[in-house]
Amino acid sequence: MTEHQSSSRMQTSQKKPLVTVSMPAFNSERYIAEAIESILAQTYQNFEFIIVDDGSTDRTREIIDSFQDPRIVKVYSDRNRGLITTRNRIAQLAKGKYLALLDADDRAYPDRLEQQVAFLEANHADLCGADHWTLNQVTGQIKSSKQRHSNADIHALLSVCSPVCNPAMMGRIEIFRQFPYKASYLHAEDYCLWTEIALAGYRFANIKKKLITYRLHSTQTSVNHFQAARNVFSEAQADYLRRLNIPKKCLPRALPFLKRWKYGIQFMVLINQKIPNISIGANQELYARFQFRGNGLMTPFTRMERLLAASFSSLIGRF
Repeated sequence: MTEHQSSSRMQTSQKKPLVTVSMPAFNSERYIAEAIESILAQTYQNFEFIIVDDGSTDRTREIIDSFQDPRIVKVYSDRNRGLITTRNRIAQLAKGKYLALLDADDRAYPDRLEQQVAFLEANHADLCGADHWTLNQVTGQIKSSKQRHSNADIHALLSVCSPVCNPAMMGRIEIFRQFPYKASYLHAEDYCLWTEIALAGYRFANIKKKLITYRLHSTQTSVNHFQAARNVFSEAQADYLRRLNIPKKCLPRALPFLKRWKYGIQFMVLINQKIPNISIGANQELYARFQFRGNGLMTPFTRMERLLAASFSSLIGRF
């Protein structure tokens, strides 16, 4: 395997970039031009843009080559080494203080970097994501994300899901170098990375503004390896709870009323004690994982139960 790196940038004549934008690409000919253009159109200008073609067999490399912006650093691999290796490689090459992620099939809005740089430079967090649109490429349907924004809510919701959108993330480069993506977490490496970083005590946030469009389509890894991803997620979720000293019996899962009132409430109290200042809304999302879904006529009662459990847990968790 050989690797070729090129850039039209003159290193000696350009100041060090504050931001490195990371874009791995593999057989991305359909969407990558739009993704690249969305970064080059940013209102914030002090960035380098590392694009790695990871051994594509379609026109991806040709499309990358058509862009001649001096901020672009092009890296070409003669064989496919995989997304995890490629992301970690970019983190090592990066010269910026911050690393901003974007996949080759997504699109950033013009003020994405500007908003996130201002937020991180003000020391509001160590890493931040943002609200976003999700576009289903098959149906054309577009949905607004339902994010929680505070550090406490994100740390808490990591016990049941990934509450940040990976291609919308930006964070301090040393964090990504200290916590590289792990091959053992294949197909759920994003979630596993965020749990490791959270357990190390770093602060998360989601900006309350839509900064990217996240695209869903049939060729995504998350679609083609769904069950494998679920298995890895379950293992990482159990490890996250274990390291928070939450008993395995309290693992969030659908339970009958009496059992969820027992184990669900125990879980809720414990996590609110471990992670102070979880919002009522986030607590309701946590407790919902103990309830069965699609219960029709019972929905008003399950919502009331959820609110009571969340309010009780928030109150008890403060003491």
